[in-house]
Amino acid sequence: MEAATRIRIVLVGTQHPGNIGAAARALKTMGLSRLVLVAPEQYPADEAFRRAAGADDVLAQAPVVATLAEAISDCRFVLGCTARSRRVALEELGPREAASKVVALAAADEVALVFGRERTGLSNEELQLCHASVHIPANPEYSSLNLAAAVQVLAYELRVALLAGHALPDATATPRQELAASHAQMEGLFAQLGETLDDIDFHKGRAPDSAMRKLRRLFLRATLTEQEVRLMRGILADAQRMARLAGAKAPE
Repeated sequence: MEAATRIRIVLVGTQHPGNIGAAARALKTMGLSRLVLVAPEQYPADEAFRRAAGADDVLAQAPVVATLAEAISDCRFVLGCTARSRRVALEELGPREAASKVVALAAADEVALVFGRERTGLSNEELQLCHASVHIPANPEYSSLNLAAAVQVLAYELRVALLAGHALPDATATPRQELAASHAQMEGLFAQLGETLDDIDFHKGRAPDSAMRKLRRLFLRATLTEQEVRLMRGILADAQRMARLAGAKAPE
């Protein structure tokens, strides 16, 4: 299952090392092996390896990085697991639909499934980095799902999708000859877009956050290719150049 090698599970700010080990075990039982840890509170730790119960190899090869942006910098699709609705307007998928989409896209590109902290989940800023969210429809009267259990549920759905051969051409998948832009490339575009909007005084004194959130969602939904990002950045560079020329010619 070559697609499985392009799927990474990212744990952000994990507070209990036992959950890291249990998540590694959950992945290995479902034929997955790529685990990335973002700023875990206690790691490495003996408890993680005890709870891994034989999935030591998954832990041993799991990189530890400082930020979510670093963990997903080369990914073409990022799915955030969230327990509740947030201010960040993301497309919300069920576990089965999410797994099918992840596996389909993993046929050609690097993809990531991101889990947040045990108590607070992913922050709004971290969800901004995701293309869509996945929600496990637990019992609303008792929806406190353990982190490792949530990983197991979605790892199982990924396993089912992989066995069913869902890694097929998908309407949202970008053809291989037109590689989808990576997370790092999209973040570069967003940074330049923000600078350009400032240069042309688009916000007129208003706070830029709301407009940038909406623009991020628009461009992430579009699944831009690398070529399209280069085109957009070329347009922005010209807009910035013209704004500088206009500023230089403005009467004092």
